[in-house]
Amino acid sequence: RGPGVAVMTLSWIMTLYTLWQMVEMHEMVPGKRFDRYHELGQYAFGETLGLWIVVPQQLVVEISLDIVYMITGGKSLKKFHDLVCDGRCKDIKLSYFIMIFASAQFVISQLPNFDSIATISLAAALMSICYSTIAWGASVDKGKADGVDYSLRASTTSGMVFDFLGGLGQMAFSFSGHNVVLEIQASIPSTAD
Repeated sequence: RGPGVAVMTLSWIMTLYTLWQMVEMHEMVPGKRFDRYHELGQYAFGETLGLWIVVPQQLVVEISLDIVYMITGGKSLKKFHDLVCDGRCKDIKLSYFIMIFASAQFVISQLPNFDSIATISLAAALMSICYSTIAWGASVDKGKADGVDYSLRASTTSGMVFDFLGGLGQMAFSFSGHNVVLEIQASIPSTAD
């Protein structure tokens, strides 16, 4: 329990620090803006090496996050469907709900800029605040459940290593909010010189 809280706190601090660094580096060179990650990488590591260092990592993170969001969105749609239908409707496979959510993502991704989705972004921010507050409040209200084993699941060394790596992966995805900070800053006018 203690090491997990420590690693989560450290992960949050590192995320906040890297977010602050990216915000500060946006206009660190007079007369030049870094509106995209690859531009920042090219400035730091050179034209070619900067692309080879930044783009593969960015693609892995973005594609992985998109897969996680599609599965989570599909599960949420299925849960909503099941709650609304209450057993009266035909059962629909989870994969169909994932495809419905992915199709909605695809349509929204064709919009030209963030201003086009301001209402969707506001709704998403409010929903995030609401479900986080509900989850936190329900956890505090329920307290520690009786008869639940909070010890490590794995008993072998390899199992513990994989559980540890899986936990790090989940934390990496849970603190993914700054993956679009440069994209947002690109829509902000330059600082007056």
